[in-house]
Amino acid sequence: MHCPFCRSTDTRVLDSRVAEDGTSIRRRRTCPECEKRFTTVEQMQLTVLKRSGACEPFQREKAVAGVRKALKGRPVSEDDLARLGQTVEDTLRAGGWAEVPAHEVGLAILAPLRELDEVAYLRFASVYRGFESADDFEAEIAALRMERAADVPEVSRLADARTSTTGREPQPTG
Repeated sequence: MHCPFCRSTDTRVLDSRVAEDGTSIRRRRTCPECEKRFTTVEQMQLTVLKRSGACEPFQREKAVAGVRKALKGRPVSEDDLARLGQTVEDTLRAGGWAEVPAHEVGLAILAPLRELDEVAYLRFASVYRGFESADDFEAEIAALRMERAADVPEVSRLADARTSTTGREPQPTG
């Protein structure tokens, strides 16, 4: 480790602490040459294993760039996109992979993108999963609707069911 002040290669670690999330180590260092102190942060290098067999460092911006294309014309802010990129990276790091297969990067993008914008999710999924017909879109839309219906509270669904069978709103009892 080079001292950032005098460029000396002889630095000494005074203190090491693991970050709260466990993904990095903070080290407090001192330089015996200029006697200045500085802090370094060590973080695991996340590597993506491409289909070709080549490895490259994970780049959050590269993942976000692919999502940005799916979001074209959608009402999503840059902050939302940055949060999505952070969520994807956090998910990949939590997986404990030494080398993340490129396919897993796409899978890590799908869930947060579905929560962010369903239209962009369908666009991204159509390319990522290689949709070949309208049937593929219909199946994915049906899955989205089923998921949304599962999120509706039971009481609300019962009220909807009563309304649809009687044609009128249920009346309170008692």
